[in-house]
Amino acid sequence: MNIKQILFILIACWAAYTTAGNAQSINNDMSNNSKTLVAYFSATGTTMEAATRLARVANADLHEIVPEVPYTSADLNWRDKSSRSTVEMENKNSRPAIANKVENMAQYDTIFVGFPIWWYIAPTIINTFLEQYDLTGKTIVPFFTSGGSGAGETLKYLKPSAPGANWVNPKNLNYMGEAEIKAWVEAL
Repeated sequence: MNIKQILFILIACWAAYTTAGNAQSINNDMSNNSKTLVAYFSATGTTMEAATRLARVANADLHEIVPEVPYTSADLNWRDKSSRSTVEMENKNSRPAIANKVENMAQYDTIFVGFPIWWYIAPTIINTFLEQYDLTGKTIVPFFTSGGSGAGETLKYLKPSAPGANWVNPKNLNYMGEAEIKAWVEAL
């Protein structure tokens, strides 16, 4: 066994261990005729593709989180200290406006929330989305896409935006096909 295989096994074991505590409640939610929502924000289309696969596999409704002011390529230039995304991410209290809402959030028991990772956390537009609703008692399953970084301190910054919700550790859906996503959803 080489070092990459050992690391992969260790990471897989850690991921299974960290999500085990939430598995029973999510399985119960998804099997008791409850409704599931996949809500996502995608700046470049990558997260949209992952969210679409997830919604198909989970038999869930799909909702795109649409910014009131769309992000341009210049807005997403992380190397520019004055770009919109950099400015928003430096101010953790930033709440970019959203152009749409989920019509009847009360009908959903499980909410998958997807986003790209920006500066090792979720974009602050996700906080805007979560703060629009009373999510008390609902299960929130964050998922993300990233070119190389993990979820970082995502939960630290998202949990205060949905007090009373039941949270699951974030999952990276980059490069995951439907079969892998299905196995993950069924393991929740």
